[in-house]
Amino acid sequence: MSQLDAEERDQIPASQFAYVDSEGGEHLPIHDAAHVRNAMARFNQTAFESKAAKERARLKILRAAEKFEIEVSAEAKVSQPVRSLRAASTKTGPRGGRKSIKKT
Repeated sequence: MSQLDAEERDQIPASQFAYVDSEGGEHLPIHDAAHVRNAMARFNQTAFESKAAKERARLKILRAAEKFEIEVSAEAKVSQPVRSLRAASTKTGPRGGRKSIKKT
């Protein structure tokens, strides 16, 4: 994989990164096959702002891998969907539903 200097990296459009954080920081370049392989390897080492951002980046990496005809192992972290650690439902019903107020 070729090393990018600061000037070359600045020339890559934001759409060619798997993840762009809220401050504009660009992470995991996916503009060529070598960088897609590197993004796949470093996917789980990257700090994401949310689970949704991580899932969007994962899907973007998988699309880039398909574009460059890179085989993705079923065991690879990037091939596994991002799951929330919170339960989708509780004893009182689904999350995000109406709150019940107990009268005393």
